[in-house]
Amino acid sequence: MKYKNYHIEKIHDYLFEIPAVDNMLVPGRIYVTEKMMDTIIEEDESIQQVINVAQLPGIQKYSFGMPDIHWGYGFPIGGVAATDYKEGVISPGGVGYDINCGVRLARTDLTVDDIKPHLRKIIVNLFKNIPTGVGSSGAIRKLGDKDMKRLLREGMSWAVENGFGDSGDLENTEEKGVLKQAEPGAVSQRAIERGKPQMGTLGSGNHFLEVDVIDTIYLPNEAEILGLFKNQIVIQIHTGSRGCGYQICDDFLKILARASQKYHISLPDRQLACAPIGSQEGQDYLAAMAAGANFAWNNRQVIMSLAKKTIMETLFISPSDLNFSLVYDVCHNIAKIEKHKVEGKERKLCLHRKGATRAFPPKHPDLPPKYQEIGQPILIPGDMGRYSFVCVGTQKAMEETFGSTCHGAGRLQSRKKAKMMGKGRDLFNEMEKMGVFVLAKGYHTVAEEMPYAYKDVATVTDVMEKAGISRKVAKLKPIGVIKG
Repeated sequence: MKYKNYHIEKIHDYLFEIPAVDNMLVPGRIYVTEKMMDTIIEEDESIQQVINVAQLPGIQKYSFGMPDIHWGYGFPIGGVAATDYKEGVISPGGVGYDINCGVRLARTDLTVDDIKPHLRKIIVNLFKNIPTGVGSSGAIRKLGDKDMKRLLREGMSWAVENGFGDSGDLENTEEKGVLKQAEPGAVSQRAIERGKPQMGTLGSGNHFLEVDVIDTIYLPNEAEILGLFKNQIVIQIHTGSRGCGYQICDDFLKILARASQKYHISLPDRQLACAPIGSQEGQDYLAAMAAGANFAWNNRQVIMSLAKKTIMETLFISPSDLNFSLVYDVCHNIAKIEKHKVEGKERKLCLHRKGATRAFPPKHPDLPPKYQEIGQPILIPGDMGRYSFVCVGTQKAMEETFGSTCHGAGRLQSRKKAKMMGKGRDLFNEMEKMGVFVLAKGYHTVAEEMPYAYKDVATVTDVMEKAGISRKVAKLKPIGVIKG
């Protein structure tokens, strides 16, 4: 199999390798089926991006592509790269504009039969109480500088201390909802101003809040530990750091473009602008990016709290009747300092996961005590018409992918093409015929996010399971969605 002048070797049915040639410092590895690889070669430049990332100074082992891989800014979406903390670089392209875009899942004691008669009213009220769309604001009071700087530094504990959820939610959030290297002083005033009115808002694009039903249980023991059961109602939230994170990325792309020249770093693509991790520019980006990540965790926490309140008020039920609690929250656009084994020795690395989810195994010290037996919960959302999956991490993930797996379905069509396909159609009615009641700020958002615009997330998730990287626990089916 060939891509341009590169030979692609098949390692096994779900893994392909591009040997390190020319300026590549490590091989590229892509987790896909042969059929998926043929499609990527024909239609996507994401393979070239895997090759480009393999040229970053200090990169370790491989430049990875997950099965949801598609073209992104600098790095492919679905890309993973680990760079040595002392000798490597950090790149905003390996995180993306939406810093700590991520997913959280909350469980309830309600069943689908409990809410069927009230579903439309629940979705209407969620749409009313949780602002959506470009520039959306007003979910809670506009934050002042003091609150902003505190939450940027301290992470999700700010939301909990201000009455949004409880301390148990911190335990069930990746990194307990805070990256401790965050420094608000590294964040521009423009980024702070953009974030002030947007706390507790979904935004636009592929961000959503879903009311889902547990359709299938694959691993009963793991599902029980996660608090999941068949026909159960769960809430899935997908959003990130809004204008705050976008501005941080935009600011530092300019700074790190200059740093790349300053440190004489030769790059195959200027979108891979980077700086040595230990440099002032690298440390400043790491501190600002961490602050953006902390904003995102607070954002999802506030949205979850608003959703809980809305459901209780709509159904006239008590907290004990609802029994609402956070299963887990994962990020999939982030750079984190982690320790991993490379050639048998533990190394301090900077893990870039862009459109990729952490997938730590059982007994990992960073997991909550109640999940030590089963491994880290992984949330893999699909499109709004089919299904999503809850998985858990494996030891093989730690050995092969620095504890990383896929993050979602991955786009099959550009937003422009998807909008063209939706022209003249009643897309809201089409979704309702699929059993999903959708409310969105605009028609174009729904057109961009229709199921036909995405890969089948079941195929994507199966690749990682068959490769031994993550294991499926449950399948979720959407019945109600709000979008921007």
